[in-house]
Amino acid sequence: MTVLVTGGAGGIGSAVCRAFAKNGYNIAIHYHSGERRAQALADEINNNYNLKTGIFYADVSNNESVREMFDNIEKQFGSLDVLVNNAGIAQQKLFTNITAEDWAKMRGVNLDGTLYCCQEALRRFMLPAHKGAILNISSMWGQVGASCEVHYSAAKAGVIGLTKALAKEVGLSGVRVNCIAPGVIMTDMMAGFDEETLDELRDETPLNRLGTPEDIAETALFLCSDKASFITGQILGINGGFVI
Repeated sequence: MTVLVTGGAGGIGSAVCRAFAKNGYNIAIHYHSGERRAQALADEINNNYNLKTGIFYADVSNNESVREMFDNIEKQFGSLDVLVNNAGIAQQKLFTNITAEDWAKMRGVNLDGTLYCCQEALRRFMLPAHKGAILNISSMWGQVGASCEVHYSAAKAGVIGLTKALAKEVGLSGVRVNCIAPGVIMTDMMAGFDEETLDELRDETPLNRLGTPEDIAETALFLCSDKASFITGQILGINGGFVI
């Protein structure tokens, strides 16, 4: 079994890679700007598990770049069983200050990249094999919207819509498509928040803690496993009760 994790060297992505490796999956790690981190993660997995790993560059907002990445994955692994669309970017900005370039980049990485990777995984591997699992990573802000993150919220809402529609389209082909909508997860994306803000976010969370990458990774593993064989088209919020 082989899984591709886009944004695989990031906080959530690396936790997802480790969780799948622990359960015997070969790991294809996508990166854009973090080649060293991706290689370090691949080396770590190789040292701990007897698995095949590889790192693969792509600008997921560019369709041709995604095709080249899948060409390389196909050459190295031959097949792909699971796709986790985790690559994403965020930005806080007043709506009236969002530029056309901001909008295009946000949509390109968070939504277009999800579409392009789904297309390649389905065309090359999953539809011919009549099986597979796709997991898209959205955000709770894609469900309810966030002030000063309108472009991010819109792109992540698009991921939710894509998930639901695609699940209906490919279900008869034996492919499941689900989505995780994380809440406040302590990764590098939270580096710009001061302790006071983090405390406020923690207080707003009914479970009174912030999420960890492992919270997302364990759920991702379940949704892509045979244990979730009757689950498709679902949006699962992992947010400690922040959004109910």
